[in-house]
Amino acid sequence: MKPYLIGIAGGSGSGKTTLTRQIIAACDAASVAWIPFDAYYRDLSQYNHAERQQMNFDHPDAFDTALCLQHLDALAAQQSVVVPEYDFIAYTRAAGGHVVHPRPVIIVDGILLFVDPALRRRFDLRVYIDAPDDVRLLRRILRDTQERGRDVVSVTTQYTATVRPMHQAFVAPSREHAHIIIPSGDDTQPAVALLSAEVQRQIGRANDSLVR
Repeated sequence: MKPYLIGIAGGSGSGKTTLTRQIIAACDAASVAWIPFDAYYRDLSQYNHAERQQMNFDHPDAFDTALCLQHLDALAAQQSVVVPEYDFIAYTRAAGGHVVHPRPVIIVDGILLFVDPALRRRFDLRVYIDAPDDVRLLRRILRDTQERGRDVVSVTTQYTATVRPMHQAFVAPSREHAHIIIPSGDDTQPAVALLSAEVQRQIGRANDSLVR
């Protein structure tokens, strides 16, 4: 049976990863595969570190969308794939990758999932998290300074130069392609309950098909 694909999009810092983790925690985690679209940032090893820092990581061209499509199609055909690992401190792909096996439900999260027509068509359910700019910026500052070795100046400079304009040009308009739009707030439990129930329903359908 073809896996049920869920895409979770939204601006940087909108809460995509948090929502994904909450959904998986509320379900049969062994039946769900999770792929971050950030893993498909293009390999920039041909550039030095200073040059990589100047790249626009929020434009659709920054991603190897063709490889992601190839992997989603392979998983749909019940084939395992090796998803790249991305090093956010070095600004390029790390050596190796990790194996993702086909599961009844596959969740992919990323800022630009719904921009490319071919990619968004792969998703059976498209979810967009709509968060205010100031909330997203604060979350991005905390994440990048605590987890990615950045300082506040570099984070805010990048936000002004590329993150905010690319959000306005590509990410925000892509919300029109979502089936569900979730406002980012303190109480996300209704959204988690709704989506986890759908995930469990799809897992149940997959299990029923194996019994028949």
